[in-house]
Amino acid sequence: MCSLLWSSIALCVAFLLLELGVVHPSPSHHRITRLPGQPHVQFHQFSGYVTVDDKNQRALFFYFAEAEKDALSKPLVLWLNGGPGCSSLGVGAFSENGPFRPKGKGLVRNQFSWNREANMLYLETPIGVGFSYSTDTSSYEGVNDKITARDNLVFLQSWFIKFPEYRNRSLFIVGESYAGHYVPQLAELMLQFNKKEKLFNLKGIALGNPVLEFATDFNSRAEFFWSHGLISDTTYKMFTSVCNYSTYVREYYNGAVSPICSSVMSQVTTETSRFVDKYDVTLDVCLSSVFSQTKVLNPQQVTETIDVCVEDETVNYLNRKDVQSAMHAHLVGVQRWSACSNVLDYELRDLEIPTITVVGKLVKEGIPVLVYSGDQDSVIPLTGSRTLVHKLAKELGLNTTVPYRVWFEKQQVGGWTQVYGNILSFATIRGASHEAPFSQPERSLVLFKSFLEGGPLPQEF
Repeated sequence: MCSLLWSSIALCVAFLLLELGVVHPSPSHHRITRLPGQPHVQFHQFSGYVTVDDKNQRALFFYFAEAEKDALSKPLVLWLNGGPGCSSLGVGAFSENGPFRPKGKGLVRNQFSWNREANMLYLETPIGVGFSYSTDTSSYEGVNDKITARDNLVFLQSWFIKFPEYRNRSLFIVGESYAGHYVPQLAELMLQFNKKEKLFNLKGIALGNPVLEFATDFNSRAEFFWSHGLISDTTYKMFTSVCNYSTYVREYYNGAVSPICSSVMSQVTTETSRFVDKYDVTLDVCLSSVFSQTKVLNPQQVTETIDVCVEDETVNYLNRKDVQSAMHAHLVGVQRWSACSNVLDYELRDLEIPTITVVGKLVKEGIPVLVYSGDQDSVIPLTGSRTLVHKLAKELGLNTTVPYRVWFEKQQVGGWTQVYGNILSFATIRGASHEAPFSQPERSLVLFKSFLEGGPLPQEF
């Protein structure tokens, strides 16, 4: 029977039709025949809209790349970027772990695409992000974590109607940055929903360089800056005593930054330099643009073997009319597609609400959790994430089942890892940025594969 949580009678009827075998798999109107400039591939791609609110015409845009091989036996992975307000399509799919990267006037294959191991579903959320929209622009005001989680849940309910062959598939949710809020909150709603009606076969979540507890995450920046030689001893002392980062951000969003905090942050900004990418302090920046992974957390860029100006190319590609037509996408209320929303007014005070407690609830419910960190990210440094995971394990009474050790990718150290109770894991990706799959694609793929399989990271080469 359909539950009262369902968004409409139509949704309920659709699922009944699905159970009777009337609804057919993989709707043709979402099928991407071929993306402009795309190399030949064997797997199927789909994209388009799912309405999450009929009354206000609020619709979320998705891009779905089936697994390269054996799609019917591979799990389903929902990928969410953060921000709040940044695109899982342009950042996640086209810059990080999707099957293609924009190059020149076309696309090139990403040989370390995550659809080698899973069916990858990228969601532009919340409304106002990328191609997702509402015809009522007031809907963009006051969007918060609760609204986002609810919309994401409704999206998945409706998406399973369109793609019924994935309804009972093993489902994983993975995201990075502010998705440290999105992912656990969505997973919690799924578990609540399943208690009334089993729909989501949730097998685990993974969080990359995530915002989990505001003060711990943000205040770990000072030590990272200092230990990497980005700020002086004097500035470090002021940064950790006179005005820390969480104090500054709190004052900023309350509209009254104290003169002393303003002075400290100005000095930090001067010393760290705008020509150093805070999302990866070891790599060069793209001089023609600063890729904004988030309006809240800072700028972004990537690696030596990867185009550090990929954001420019992604924006240009997704603003082409032939590309939008091929993806069944359109712009509503904006002139251009952008990597991070210019229209969304997100409730940024939600940033201060810890989600590490929600992660703890998921672990108690038996949901495996992986927290991973690109170790060159100064925005959400590994030290804060590692501290939070260790503290959570202690609170839950989880013993260490895999002591802190290195893991390997081919013949090189891929990073370090520690596991608690065989259900809560922490791992670093050596040499990786805030967006680890972008700067260290091969190592990130090794980590992703181990996560899906529930097995240990490679201990030897």
